[in-house]
Amino acid sequence: MKAIYLGVDVGSVSTNFVALDENYQVLASQYLRTKGEPIKAIQTGLRNIGEELGNDVEVKGVGSTGSARTLAGVILGADTVKNEITAHAVAASQQVPEVKTVLEIGGQDSKIIILREGVVVDFAMNTVCAAGTGSFLDHQSERLGVPIEEFGEKALMSDSPVRIAGRCSVFAESDMIHKQQMGHETIDIIRGLSEALVRNYLNNVGKGKEILSPIVFQGGVAANRGIKAAFEQELESEVVVPNFFNVMGAIGAAILAKDASKDKGETSFRGFQASDLRYQASSFECSSCPNMCEIVNIKSEEQLLARWGGRCEKWEVLETNVNT
Repeated sequence: MKAIYLGVDVGSVSTNFVALDENYQVLASQYLRTKGEPIKAIQTGLRNIGEELGNDVEVKGVGSTGSARTLAGVILGADTVKNEITAHAVAASQQVPEVKTVLEIGGQDSKIIILREGVVVDFAMNTVCAAGTGSFLDHQSERLGVPIEEFGEKALMSDSPVRIAGRCSVFAESDMIHKQQMGHETIDIIRGLSEALVRNYLNNVGKGKEILSPIVFQGGVAANRGIKAAFEQELESEVVVPNFFNVMGAIGAAILAKDASKDKGETSFRGFQASDLRYQASSFECSSCPNMCEIVNIKSEEQLLARWGGRCEKWEVLETNVNT
């Protein structure tokens, strides 16, 4: 039996699973669209990766991260539940041991992580401005009639990129339409959009940060070679894109799971059969104090598994073996 460690990263756009061996090598991975149904996405991903791995494996530890990390931790029986900053930093450090800067751009948010000697010393996140995220590029690719998968290659074909205002998605889109009406080539507009996204990212998320090499670029947008080239142009430095750039959060969660399960001496993993159980999510508003917290319940077969969301501990029912 091969010992493996599972990591899951559940975000608003994607749900990612990774299975690592004892040497942190990726044995299997899954990248799924969350589509507003995180429970379904978690169960589908667990089922798929179980089928990909086969029967000759033993799960020694499980970790979860992402915006729905607590939910994933309950469903899977995670040994550790960590925030995205920690998970992405751990994964980047494992892939590029001397990394000093992590640039991460996903579908709905983006972040920058500053490391020195393997320790996170600073970070910033952007969850407000769409102009610095993958959803901005998706929307513009539809408007231009160019598949997002071709955006990067077409950006690199341009020798005369147009300058597009990148302060926010509204201004960028109106400026792009204006450039189209003026008759600029599509490839030049795409290159201009790529450079605008990078400027937006560096002026907002990266503002005031000491960006030093080695620089690692991860997240779904790292697949876009045009964005990578724009970062290298702006930073005047090489930017490294890891092999598993789109599931780095899950890789970090799996690495953290290995440490957590070894400290405990066992795993709390519910097994791959957890993909077939029925889970119910519900919520209610607590009126015990002026905070009016929204409390989330997770049940399976009418049994309460977890409850969270309050500012105090009145409604907290979390399994004690999960480290948050």
